[in-house]
Amino acid sequence: MDFFEKKVRQLLNASGIQVGGSNLGDIEVKNPAFYRRFLTDGRLGLGESYMDGWWECDRIDVMLFKILSAQETIIKHVQTPETLARVLLSKIMPYGSVGRSSEIGKFHYDIGNELYGKILDPYWNYTCGYWQGGAENLEQAQLHKMERICQKLKLSPGMTLLDIGCGWGGFSKYAAEKYGAHVTGISISQKQIEQAKEFCAGLPIDIRYLDYRDLHEKYDRISTIGMIEHVGKKYYRGFMEKVSESLKDDGIFCLHTIGFNTSDYNNPWLDKYIFPGCYVPSIRQIGQAYEGLFVLEHVENIGYSYAKTLRCWYDNFERHWAEVQRNDPVKYNDIFYRTWRYYLLSCIGGFEARKIQLWQFVFSKNGIKGGYVFPQN
Repeated sequence: MDFFEKKVRQLLNASGIQVGGSNLGDIEVKNPAFYRRFLTDGRLGLGESYMDGWWECDRIDVMLFKILSAQETIIKHVQTPETLARVLLSKIMPYGSVGRSSEIGKFHYDIGNELYGKILDPYWNYTCGYWQGGAENLEQAQLHKMERICQKLKLSPGMTLLDIGCGWGGFSKYAAEKYGAHVTGISISQKQIEQAKEFCAGLPIDIRYLDYRDLHEKYDRISTIGMIEHVGKKYYRGFMEKVSESLKDDGIFCLHTIGFNTSDYNNPWLDKYIFPGCYVPSIRQIGQAYEGLFVLEHVENIGYSYAKTLRCWYDNFERHWAEVQRNDPVKYNDIFYRTWRYYLLSCIGGFEARKIQLWQFVFSKNGIKGGYVFPQN
């Protein structure tokens, strides 16, 4: 046993994980080069070596839960030449800038509606559902989430609603159908736009391929559901300024976002293979971004619901994988399968370990007279 294997085994054991063990979360190493790669490249190397088939684990979610819960240094990223180069590039032309804002749409959301149509609910929600209200399945959890946001926005018929990062149009459709809102949905994913226009046909919904910086109208209500994570840390303030500019003086803004417990979010594997430029904000960073622009009326943490939502997506992914792969075996190959399996299961582990949250903020521009009241249910 060389130095690298001995050290990695020690670190894994400290998290309750054994190499070759039989407990949930234990791993089987297929390629001994895994140990050096893991110790050298940290979290990036852990994910990449799984993609390459160097180790196996039946319950990656449990493994990551154990590592994260133990607060071991093995989860921390070690700077390698490749990742240092990525950091340098992000400073020269940051993700979220005008020149790079469309990359996430092309890289992740445009990979194929045939895949997302199989793993998501009938409204194509690709954000956390709400399970605390007694939902029994994914569809109910997503309906409860959309209803809750509409209630937080205090939507009523005829109001204009801007849905920033509208995805495939699910929330826009719900708000128009259920509350009679006139919705403008924007996205920078061409595939999402195509699906959203078809999905929302016949309703008072205008779906646009548009960067948020190019907005010029004012709206009664604004929602952004799972989009600010793609804005880029450098642009949080500019994003909030644009929302403030686009919201009427008596309007309400609901921000639904994944949140990190500290202000040093870093996940190089997720950034490289799933969400380029993704940065999960902390409470402090959100506070700095909206200071002087809005009054915070309400905030809620429903982060534990995301683990259950991701579990449903993963189960659907496994259930329909053979069908999806059969339709396009070149795109949906073994590397794609292992990448997405690691992505979904590792995220479950993060939410179950409570290292990642899901916050819903409600803002007004000048404070609601008499105070903001949200009906609890």
